[in-house]
Amino acid sequence: MDQQPHAGQSLRFNAIGKNFPGVRALSDISFVAQPGTVHALMGENGAGKSTLLKILGGAYQPSAGHLQLGDEALSFRSAAESIASGIAVIHQELHLVPEMTVAENLLLGHMPSRYGLVNRRAMSRRGRELLKGLADEIDPDMRLGNLSLGQRQLVEIAKAMSRNAHVIAFDEPTSSLSAREIERLMAIIARLRDEGRVIIYVSHRMEEIFRICNAVTVFKDGRFVRTFDDMAQLTHDQLVTCMVGRDIEDIYNYRACEHQGEALSVNGLLGHGLQEPVSFSVSKGEVLGFFGLVGAGRTELFRLLSGLAPIKAGTLRLDGRQLQLKSPRDAIAAGVLLCPEDRKKEGIVPLASVAENINIGARDQHVSLGCLIQGDWEKANAAKQIRALNIKTPSPDQQIMYLSGGNQQKAILGRWLSMPMKVLLLDEPTRGIDIGAKAEIYQIIHNLAASGIAVIVVSSDLMEVIGIADRILVMSEGAITGEVPRELADESRLLQLALPRTRH
Repeated sequence: MDQQPHAGQSLRFNAIGKNFPGVRALSDISFVAQPGTVHALMGENGAGKSTLLKILGGAYQPSAGHLQLGDEALSFRSAAESIASGIAVIHQELHLVPEMTVAENLLLGHMPSRYGLVNRRAMSRRGRELLKGLADEIDPDMRLGNLSLGQRQLVEIAKAMSRNAHVIAFDEPTSSLSAREIERLMAIIARLRDEGRVIIYVSHRMEEIFRICNAVTVFKDGRFVRTFDDMAQLTHDQLVTCMVGRDIEDIYNYRACEHQGEALSVNGLLGHGLQEPVSFSVSKGEVLGFFGLVGAGRTELFRLLSGLAPIKAGTLRLDGRQLQLKSPRDAIAAGVLLCPEDRKKEGIVPLASVAENINIGARDQHVSLGCLIQGDWEKANAAKQIRALNIKTPSPDQQIMYLSGGNQQKAILGRWLSMPMKVLLLDEPTRGIDIGAKAEIYQIIHNLAASGIAVIVVSSDLMEVIGIADRILVMSEGAITGEVPRELADESRLLQLALPRTRH
């Protein structure tokens, strides 16, 4: 491979500022990312991380300050100029063409030709060379749209390496990857780091930051807060406090609520994903946590409780009465409501407005003459939920796909708050959400419990489930393996219960 442009040189952000009409997105951002390191950018949504990456990638031009690689000051008027300088930004929404082959995507803009025509044999050969050691299993002649998201990300990385990028920036790279794909990506990033490249890493996932990063720079409200360059001395709590300006206990804001009798009772439940009969109960006003590793059966349990999957055996009782679930409609009618794990695929209607996403669940209950939408009610209800849940949106008419993950999640909660609710099922409610939005979600959960709602939360985040739940049930291999009250919950105890059991 040819020598990388600026190989072995540091990347400096010198007093970077960025203004939009009426908005100052970045102000006086200065820090250094060293070669051979993974440098994390962290902060709440709106802190300025994505804006800085767009300046790095040439999509935006700074209003003040400049970038510097080694001793060379850089100014990009386009993405092409950034790429030519040895910089690659791998965005959360990958910039690839699904209808084209892998090799075409890798070599777009510089495809080999012969006699004025694309030399497909040479293109396929070059594509295979670029994928070697990175994604050997991918056929360069395969249509890119047939690959998994993780494989597409590898193609984007191979594309960056084909251009000898010295600086590679990753924007929330693991947000939609499986556990196996995350492991592979971590290994590749470590390899790129060890080759002496500058790696910029944006993520909300604390475990990834402490696992792969050598330094962290924290932003807040478009301003530089602090750079931590000794990860061995940095704690989770210190980083969170730096990001949000308050202690970790204030983020979970736990408060015990009075339990007002049994809400939902589950006895001997069996269905897809459950290897043993599951039995438990949850009280009105209780926050019940479920913890387990990937494949433990937690999401499958929620699908049974919400009518998304058929129940093979067992009984459900709601407020003491037997509950029959043949479809999600039955669960919703009974007041058992689910916020799904994958909010983009199963929660929001991306092309619809924020108001429509909030109102869609309760619309049938607020129509005139059986079919006419009550516009006044919908407008008032959307405004009420946006205000109550502090949903940050320029307008109720804004398409929800343009909101941050935290605000999308709050809009889904607003949908269920518009309807009669007895039990709320929250599957990974804060996945991919910044720490400030998490604190708001936790506040909503505690408010719901205080109003007498039974809240059941599934989370892979140990500290989260310990921080918000009154009681925790642990699952492993499709069965409940233990129950831990809040006062006895710690990471060691929960992990021990979550690990697969030895079979003889």
